[in-house]
Amino acid sequence: MDPVNLAEFESAARQRLAREAYDYYAGGANDEVTLRRNRAAYEEIALHYPVLRDVSARDTSTIVLGENISFPVMVAPTAFHRMACPEGECAAARAAGRAGTLMVMSTLSTTTIEEVAAAATGPLWFQLYVYKDRGATTDLIKRAEAAGCRALVLTVDAQVWGRREADVRNNFKLPDGLSVANLAEHAKEMFPDGIPGSGLAAYVAQMLDPKLSWKDLAWLRGQTKLPILLKGILRADDARLAVEHGADGVIVSNHGGRQLDTAPATIEALPRVAEAVAGKIPVLIDGGVRRGTDVVKALALGAQAALIGRPILWGLAADGEEGAFRVLQLLKAEFDLAMALCGARTVGEIDKSLLG
Repeated sequence: MDPVNLAEFESAARQRLAREAYDYYAGGANDEVTLRRNRAAYEEIALHYPVLRDVSARDTSTIVLGENISFPVMVAPTAFHRMACPEGECAAARAAGRAGTLMVMSTLSTTTIEEVAAAATGPLWFQLYVYKDRGATTDLIKRAEAAGCRALVLTVDAQVWGRREADVRNNFKLPDGLSVANLAEHAKEMFPDGIPGSGLAAYVAQMLDPKLSWKDLAWLRGQTKLPILLKGILRADDARLAVEHGADGVIVSNHGGRQLDTAPATIEALPRVAEAVAGKIPVLIDGGVRRGTDVVKALALGAQAALIGRPILWGLAADGEEGAFRVLQLLKAEFDLAMALCGARTVGEIDKSLLG
């Protein structure tokens, strides 16, 4: 039977993926407390819905940083899509465009920026890791601009890698024929040889710059005219610093529970980040979004939109581009139904009153 929700897509994907690939996609850091909390925290929030509202006509669309999207869900940056299906990131980009939303492409893509941009049928943003080799980093930025990416998403919580025990146990490495395609021009596309444990963790330790700090935002701004969003904000003081340093948006994220275990769930951190930003820049959220009601709760707590990562991978593994598209369509239908049952005709009518 075809999956009827995102959880069933994960079940289908697990049957098709190699164990090492599934464990890489699904796993979190250490005891996976934060990974589980990302989901559980949504389930603990009740929706206090009004009744007798005319919801016969509804509009799920919204605008984020000038991007018109069909509903307030976007595709989060995740690595190594070609472990899920042969067309990888290109299939995900096409699915996002068909669903009327945008995709954030990962630096750690198994397909080049140029190939994904050529395949994309909707807006594309580029997620950036800062390498010790700033020349390589600058090259990524310029290539993203030239390919037509409309924003940069700087990941700020992963210059030092969390310990993901499944990857250590599996001695995770990329399958033959796959690499960090965007870094091939700088000979940084392969994991280090002969190192036990997670090959990706060894790659990050070798390549990414642990010195990255707030002062580097000025350097980054000097490299691009694109909007810059910071992904990995959980604290109010960091949200205020993001505004002070000229960020164009923030993404409340704990890296899918893959970095610091026992960090708060993103939906728990969202209200204080939104309050600190005070409407000056967009606030987005990822982590644990699996139902249309989750998107309603995120908007009610101050987010403009949510991003999903793992569900897109499950869709790709289950049925390539069609699977990823179906994931987005299912979530959009659930969101539309949740809006109706909450008495909201537009995204703008979703507010804190729904939380009691």
